[in-house]
Amino acid sequence: MPQQQKILVVDDDPNIAQLIRLYLEKEGYQVAVESRGDSAIAAFRKDPPHLIILDIMLPGMDGWQVCRTIRQLGNVPIIMLSAKDETFDKVLGLELGADDYITKPFEGKELAARVKAVLRRSAQDTPLSDTITYPGLSISLEKYEVVFRDKAVEMPPKELEVLYFLAAHKNRVFTREQLLEQVWGFDFFGDSRTVDVHIKRLREKLQDTESLGWQIRTVWGVGYKFEVK
Repeated sequence: MPQQQKILVVDDDPNIAQLIRLYLEKEGYQVAVESRGDSAIAAFRKDPPHLIILDIMLPGMDGWQVCRTIRQLGNVPIIMLSAKDETFDKVLGLELGADDYITKPFEGKELAARVKAVLRRSAQDTPLSDTITYPGLSISLEKYEVVFRDKAVEMPPKELEVLYFLAAHKNRVFTREQLLEQVWGFDFFGDSRTVDVHIKRLREKLQDTESLGWQIRTVWGVGYKFEVK
């Protein structure tokens, strides 16, 4: 229940932090606030929250660094917060493992809706004990590990999750928007380049897979699928 869910807000603007606290406490969440990136990491290690709202511009350690560090420690949902409405910043945040991105100024109702959507998506994630295997490939969500041709392949969480989702629905075509919704759990307002970036990196790491009987295939004008012959 929301009353039992803790949200860590990381923002060095006390007015914005207080505003977010009021919005979320009204929705029944427990809210903790940190104003520095390094103190946010310490707070996370001490008492991991259910979700983090993370500003990009922070003293001590910026939001990008905090996001990267959190992703090395666990898979708690992260919503990036920024005054910059730039596609590059959105894509970078998602590539680092963020689950959503909100631009300042924002409406309290929108923020609350985004928080609920990300938490709902997180709660509905496939159990971490699941492992998918194909010839030469093993994808483990329990270990967040991909093994390709008997060698472990380093992948950021979202890269692995894209691969897992496609592999779990073999031979089914998904649009970029569907992949954003299913993997990130939100509508990226029509900008789907982050999906293309993740697919490109997956292909760079998993080469010559046709000889194994499967491939990540582009369906032109539609999207992508994990094709198994």
